[in-house]
Amino acid sequence: MKKLKNETALVKEAVRMIMADAEARKIAEFEPTDSAALKIEYCYRLLVHDKKIIPLANDQVGLPNYRRVLARWVARQLPKDHALLK
Repeated sequence: MKKLKNETALVKEAVRMIMADAEARKIAEFEPTDSAALKIEYCYRLLVHDKKIIPLANDQVGLPNYRRVLARWVARQLPKDHALLK
């Protein structure tokens, strides 16, 4: 997969959005000491569970690909004129 221009910022925004949704739905509670990798994996698995994204193939499972999937997902969720998409 090709890396997006602002992938790091997009991943942070995706994690923020998904964590807020999970906490609002009362299905998860995050601690400040939770690692970024743990949050990214949880967000990926939640999107797969909610059937908002297609799961990765078994040979592609891993943190770098989770990050790319989350970045692409949030890029589709944000308005076209959002600062992260420029």
